[in-house]
Amino acid sequence: MKTLIAEDEPVSRRMLETFLRKWGYDVIVTCDGSEAWEIFQKPDAPNLVISDWMMPNMNGPDLCRKIREMEKSGYTYFILLTAMGKKEDVIQGFQAGADDFLVKPFDREELKYRIRIGERIIKLEQQILHLATTDSLTGVLNRRAFIERTEEQIHRCVRENSPLALLLTDIDYFKKINDNYGHQAGDLVLQKFTDQLTRSSRPYDFVGRYGGEEFVVSLPGADMSQSRAVADRMRKSVEEMKIIPQDGSEPIRVTASFGAASLLMDSKENAESLIKRADEAMYKAKREGRNRVCVAGEE
Repeated sequence: MKTLIAEDEPVSRRMLETFLRKWGYDVIVTCDGSEAWEIFQKPDAPNLVISDWMMPNMNGPDLCRKIREMEKSGYTYFILLTAMGKKEDVIQGFQAGADDFLVKPFDREELKYRIRIGERIIKLEQQILHLATTDSLTGVLNRRAFIERTEEQIHRCVRENSPLALLLTDIDYFKKINDNYGHQAGDLVLQKFTDQLTRSSRPYDFVGRYGGEEFVVSLPGADMSQSRAVADRMRKSVEEMKIIPQDGSEPIRVTASFGAASLLMDSKENAESLIKRADEAMYKAKREGRNRVCVAGEE
């Protein structure tokens, strides 16, 4: 786990770094609160902070307050190191947002297990967040999480004037699979289908379950022609699948229809309107015979 140390006293700073590295932590070391704050504003900021109370430029409580005011995904566990152990000092630290205290000079084993407590809390929060944002059957993003992430991508692409495309796909005749093979086989098809979508995606694309047998794929940086190429690659890979039911019966073959839409830069488009245009293109693919790709805006 990545851990940030903010400590201006050289001996204490070296001790903290030595202990944490020995215990297997990925450590970033800073000499005061302002330097730590600069590190913390980066996208890959640590989730665990160990900060001295008294430091030049910015003290530990002020650093903690600024971190708590940030809009940041994932919780930051904050441990304050202090030589001040009075009740009023502890209360002041908690008011600043600290999670725990360690009085200097600190005991090595006490430090170790207080850090372990923070690590458990962070991992628990990550597990809860994962459960809240993923589809339990397929493991891809659920509808709400996909829309939220796509909104973030739209804002970024508009700001940077970079393209964004979205695919909406639906398994053809999925009801017949449930009717002929049973719902367990249907669940297996959904899992294998999403696995294929993920494998056919680029590293920075992301997949979500929109509902039932409908899935969405966000393609940051892709224009209209690129989105068609990605969708057609996915379509072909799905068509080539042979899904073996758990009872060992004959393989299940499936196809899927795809609709693609590109972000309209000169409009106030949001995730829902982009999905709606991809959905209309997908239903056009259904009407034209299924197992094909249609792009919004093309005749």
